[in-house]
Amino acid sequence: MDENGTYSWPGNQPQKPRKKTDFKRVGRTILVVVLALILLTLAGTCFYTVDDKQQAVVTTFGKVTDVTDAGVHFKLPFGIQQVDKVDVNVYQKIELGYSSSGNNYVVNDRESIMITGDYNIVNVDFFVEYKISDPVQYLYSSNDPELILRNLIQSQIRNVVGSSSVDAVLTDGKENIQMQVKELVTEILKEYDIGLTLVDVKIQDAEPPTQEVIEAFKAVETAKQQAETVINDAKAYKNAQLPQAEAQADKLVQNAEYLKQKRINEAVEKVAMFQAMYEEYAQNPAITRTRMYYEAISQVLPGVKLYINTGADGGDVQMLLPLESLVEAEGGNEK
Repeated sequence: MDENGTYSWPGNQPQKPRKKTDFKRVGRTILVVVLALILLTLAGTCFYTVDDKQQAVVTTFGKVTDVTDAGVHFKLPFGIQQVDKVDVNVYQKIELGYSSSGNNYVVNDRESIMITGDYNIVNVDFFVEYKISDPVQYLYSSNDPELILRNLIQSQIRNVVGSSSVDAVLTDGKENIQMQVKELVTEILKEYDIGLTLVDVKIQDAEPPTQEVIEAFKAVETAKQQAETVINDAKAYKNAQLPQAEAQADKLVQNAEYLKQKRINEAVEKVAMFQAMYEEYAQNPAITRTRMYYEAISQVLPGVKLYINTGADGGDVQMLLPLESLVEAEGGNEK
């Protein structure tokens, strides 16, 4: 029943007129959405970010036009400019003779087994560090620069090990081998110019292929360590005894200098005494000569009684006088 009190059925109800679709308004809406998507696409493709460990190589229509460092940068959209990011400030590694992943360690005998210069077989594992020095050369100078570097290092390692003795490889020649390999690879990398720089080469492990040889080399290494210990002990003993020996030597030198000066002083004193005696002798040669003779006889023959013959040559009367009485009498007169 409607408002007028009459009944109406669905089929008898009058239909409302339909609104016409506004195509212009729909078109404007679609245009706005498309423009918004284009702007979002432009915003997403016109800017790129480079972190502090990277450099970005920018190409325009496939040609390198710029290399950018860390930060936010602008580029042309729609594929006009492309950006390739390269990790240049990251040390990367190559493992030769083994491969490690976490706590897992897998041996690669194909890479580690080598022949030394004296025709012995050894297992040598190397750890290599490198980094990208030129991102443009790294991306476009070669197809796989890491593979080139790996093959180059393997070649030079076998070259150096093949010219070294087995003792040098297993014991005290490792540092020299590492240095030679690094110098050779670095020199060749300059010629190849693939954008990589070798940082370090280290021997991780070096051992002979059989257990018996391993034990023998361990014994040799132990003997060398014991020899080093004995040498160090000897040096320590030398350092402890040398100051004492130097002090004793200095004491002996000082004592010798003292004795030398004493002898010189005694000689000077004797010379002075002799000079004084000579002066007395020059004044009275006969008396001085007789006195010297008596003193010499008394020193040489202290317990013998001596007599003096006072008779003249050819005289008839001779007197023998005891020397002691004369000496005593002379001594009493002096007193």
